Amino acid sequence: MSEQQRDERYLGSTDLTHGYSPVGRWFARFAARFARMIGAQPALLIGLVIGLGLAVALTLVFAQIYDAITDDDGVAGLDLPLLHWAVAHRSPVLDAMITGYTDIGGVYIMPIIAVAVAVALSVHRRSWTPAILIVAAGGGSLLMTVVGKQVFARTRPPLRFAVPPYEHSPSFPSGHTLNAFVIAGIIAYLLIIRQKSTGARVLTVTIAAVFAVTIGLSRVFLGHHWFTDVLGAWVLGAAWLSLVITAHRLYLTARGAGVRDGPPQPRLPGDRRESRPGQTTPQPGPAPEARGIPRVGPIPEARPIPEVRPIPEVRPIPEAGSIPEARPIPENGTE
Repeated sequence: MSEQQRDERYLGSTDLTHGYSPVGRWFARFAARFARMIGAQPALLIGLVIGLGLAVALTLVFAQIYDAITDDDGVAGLDLPLLHWAVAHRSPVLDAMITGYTDIGGVYIMPIIAVAVAVALSVHRRSWTPAILIVAAGGGSLLMTVVGKQVFARTRPPLRFAVPPYEHSPSFPSGHTLNAFVIAGIIAYLLIIRQKSTGARVLTVTIAAVFAVTIGLSRVFLGHHWFTDVLGAWVLGAAWLSLVITAHRLYLTARGAGVRDGPPQPRLPGDRRESRPGQTTPQPGPAPEARGIPRVGPIPEARPIPEVRPIPEVRPIPEAGSIPEARPIPENGTE
């Protein structure tokens, strides 16, 4: 497993590739087998498409629930009181400030933010995964907004209660709120899976949540949406964001070593993992012989090489004595 996959595999001490329930383990095993057949990223794309279909179906189901709520005058009973409260607390300066702020979640600035963050994260991490998740999340929220407005066709608050510029499309769900919730949520998720500090993760989630909530409330304050339009957008955005994150978790499982039916595996000693007070560092895995790998015995110490004895000096060869002169051979009979 690469360093990037190990970094994204853990959210703090939680192993995102582990199924913590029987249903979760079944989905993880299915994702691993499915990814082996077609590849991890194609499996991620198919999972996102299936999730998008579920999100659209959820939008249609929510339409029926919404009709029941409004017919019984339940949560919809807050719409007019909150709108009247907003009108009573407006001022030219405050209206201008909130109008500028709510435009961040509009059809121009929010797509620019999403594309910029997707490109930056993909280039920095050298992976297409951030771009795929952000584009899928944003595209899904846009499709849910279009379907919801066509299905509900709810009328916006009267223009006399709204702050210009006026909007004339159907009211439910609030597109600004839904898109801001999903985009801020997926960006926060992509950031916190790489952040090692708990404080940094809490700060990231808090900023994203405050942004999503305040964008929705700004729509009510400006008289562009009823409160139930914003509430429905929050619910739909949370459902769709959960599906996108689940698809990414299954993708990480497929890219990893498979599903573990037992407890989550501890990180390797080389993995970067924050330490908590009172938390013991996980020990490495079992010894090699426990896994059936024979242990190599110790290497014997090398014997010292004996010293080489010096070669004795060669004694000089004594000079040979002088050879006596040969006597002459006497002639026969003369001696």
